[in-house]
Amino acid sequence: MSRRISWLKLLVLVAMSIFGLWASSMVLIVYYTLKQALPFCPLQRSAGIALDCYAVLSSRYSEVFGIPLELLAVGYFIVNLLLVYFIAFGSDSLSRISLKTLFGWRFIGIIIVPYLVFVELFLVKAICIYCTVMHVAIIADFIIISYLLFYKRISESGATEAATSA
Repeated sequence: MSRRISWLKLLVLVAMSIFGLWASSMVLIVYYTLKQALPFCPLQRSAGIALDCYAVLSSRYSEVFGIPLELLAVGYFIVNLLLVYFIAFGSDSLSRISLKTLFGWRFIGIIIVPYLVFVELFLVKAICIYCTVMHVAIIADFIIISYLLFYKRISESGATEAATSA
């Protein structure tokens, strides 16, 4: 099975989704399923903002139509991983479609992050470390895919011009 992008680019694209998937899965398993406090998230107050996952995850902003945002995040990062796989190993047409879809998918993520950060900082007045990891992964994902799509000039005849040379 041949791949269209370098191992380094593939590794970076996968790593961000793995970090986000890890953080969202930790919240789902430990907080929602086991009903336990999350590790590495002590209560610390600094300048009026607490480092408090419980405050964020128990707030009324932590669910959409009764669905925890972390469950949606798990789905988001799984879709990311599938699209990256199709970009790297799918047919030429599937790779091109997946690359464009991945950009749109990650664009959806990037427009949601500022709202979630606003909610944490100004409405809940607390920060969740796991949510922050997910936010960073989404932002990094978007920067990486934008770089691959626009700076490296994805061609219509292949997955990327730069990918074959990198």
